[in-house]
Amino acid sequence: MLHDIAPFVFDNAFAQKTPTAGDYALCFCANDILLTGEPRTIPLFSDVGEELMPHSEYLFSIDEMRFFLVRRPLSTEQTPPGCLFEPVSSLNTTLMQHLAFAGHTAAHVYRWKRDHAFCGRCGAPMKNSDFERALVCDCGMVEYPKIAPAVIVAITDGERLLMARSSRGTYKRYGLIAGFVEIGETFEQAVRREVFEEVGLRVKNVTYYKSQPWPFPDSVMIGFFAELDGDASITLQESELAEAVWFERQNIPPTLTNTSIAQELIECVRNGVNELYLDLNRQKPV
Repeated sequence: MLHDIAPFVFDNAFAQKTPTAGDYALCFCANDILLTGEPRTIPLFSDVGEELMPHSEYLFSIDEMRFFLVRRPLSTEQTPPGCLFEPVSSLNTTLMQHLAFAGHTAAHVYRWKRDHAFCGRCGAPMKNSDFERALVCDCGMVEYPKIAPAVIVAITDGERLLMARSSRGTYKRYGLIAGFVEIGETFEQAVRREVFEEVGLRVKNVTYYKSQPWPFPDSVMIGFFAELDGDASITLQESELAEAVWFERQNIPPTLTNTSIAQELIECVRNGVNELYLDLNRQKPV
């Protein structure tokens, strides 16, 4: 998955550090990120100009590599020589995985800071906290990075897997049922609600698999397996889904990458690994 960057080690502990010419400079414009070189990579301060160093803040490290967010806005007309703004969404296909993960994580912080530049209580400009990753206002308001939890579930009925296609956006391949967690819900309750809302099905044996930080948009995905409980007839929520289909295990559509928890859940079902998790959950005392 996107965040699986071993043997590299991600360290996001909050700290205040001063950049050097050899550190990575993360510059954003709207939904684009500044890249350089061929093949593409995140530029160093030596690439973008050391005059940007005083206008940056430390984000995180990967091994000995340090990454800083450049606060001074750059436009597409102000790109340093050899650099080019490209869509953040292109990082998965253009950069090495640990750098793609760094770019997406930095974009998450950039969007949060951009969208919370002013206090939602009094309207004054927000400032960086001196001791934690937060934005603060003199009126006492504190804003932490926006992280929206979302559940995603591989629903099986014996040897069949339920897959669906979204009615929104441009991604039209088959995926899994997913949705954001609502107020007052556990993750398991969110799974049951989303499944019933989107396809009109009941599920049982909702079993946690693993989670994944996911920047599309600014969320953490919590993955589950579940089994159909009762009638398999689908009632489609057409505002969300264009189609939902039961696929026999041998006919599950191929996954194209290994960057998302959705693709890993699908492969688990294809290879029968989901049954190991479901069996363990069945054996738990009620």
